Amino acid sequence: MRTTPSPHSRPRPERLAARKPLAACCGALVLGVSLTACGGTGSADADAKEITVYSADGLKSERGDGFYDRAFADFEKKTGIKVNYVESGSGAAVQRLAREKANTKADVLVTLPPFIQQADGKGLLETYRPKGSEQVAAADKDPQGKWTSIVNNYFCFIYNKKELTQPPQSWQDLTDGRFAGKLQYSTPGVAGDGTAVVIKALHDFGGQGPAMEFLKKLQANNVGPSASTGQLAPKTDKGELLVANGDVQMNYANMKSMPNQGIFFPAAKPGAKPATFALPYAAGLVKNAPHAANAKKLLDYLLSEPVQRQVSEVGGGFTARKDVKATDENATALAKIMAGVDIFQPDWQDINKNLDSYVRAWKTATGS
Repeated sequence: MRTTPSPHSRPRPERLAARKPLAACCGALVLGVSLTACGGTGSADADAKEITVYSADGLKSERGDGFYDRAFADFEKKTGIKVNYVESGSGAAVQRLAREKANTKADVLVTLPPFIQQADGKGLLETYRPKGSEQVAAADKDPQGKWTSIVNNYFCFIYNKKELTQPPQSWQDLTDGRFAGKLQYSTPGVAGDGTAVVIKALHDFGGQGPAMEFLKKLQANNVGPSASTGQLAPKTDKGELLVANGDVQMNYANMKSMPNQGIFFPAAKPGAKPATFALPYAAGLVKNAPHAANAKKLLDYLLSEPVQRQVSEVGGGFTARKDVKATDENATALAKIMAGVDIFQPDWQDINKNLDSYVRAWKTATGS
């Protein structure tokens, strides 16, 4: 079912910092309020004044002005609890957590659908309903309390405004020869936004068969796999790519440093309305977290009303709380971006259940 976002529903501009790629270490970026060595993610001492967060990229800026940058620094100042931050792709974060299940190192997981559901299905999350979660829409949290959205967001594509006078209007436009070697999307099953490409295709084309048939055709223009969506924005801004996938929060925040990129939402077919779906950052308490008490404090803090206002004010994203009405400059600009775009609700249960088969089908169709 599609619904058009109202000014006070989801498409409320509050989403965060630039998602430029940061140097990887041991397969993931490990940072704290001060840098933490790659070999370790903190102490196992339950009384230690620290916490370890495994998160998908997008909310922390390499310039130090992102949502996480402000929130984590303020949290440490308020509580004395240092945040050790480990960044990776959405799927990679869950994979790492699963590998460490017998010796859990993380306290909080933040990732995108369907990977937050995947983490729950693997028994990696503990029930905890943060303070303020009653203000989060039912669709944006687990009914069993295993996870709650802390920042809302929407899937999108980007294009180079300098090279293209207008964005592609539909999926079919992306198969045009002018995009040969100039189009790229991040890898489904590894990156959350890359998985979103498959989810949107499944919806728009009416099922796995026609979706994969189209993605096979699109592969003729595709540069190839990319483990990080964040790597594609600078390439698009420079003109190395003309089109790439992304998400509204990340790409809107990047526009200050990458002004040549524009956001668009390809329609299912020529003449149809542009459409997308919500792709929130969802947070959960890790099962057997070494610092569970500290983790609960951080989750409460991230959903608190003052911090939720920073979602748009600091980095340009969408608040997860229904009672926070953003009116800042970023909120106004993002509302304009989302105007006239249909929002559909994916069947996350089906996607979580069949994700592996969808990714296998994509690999077969594209020869990846």
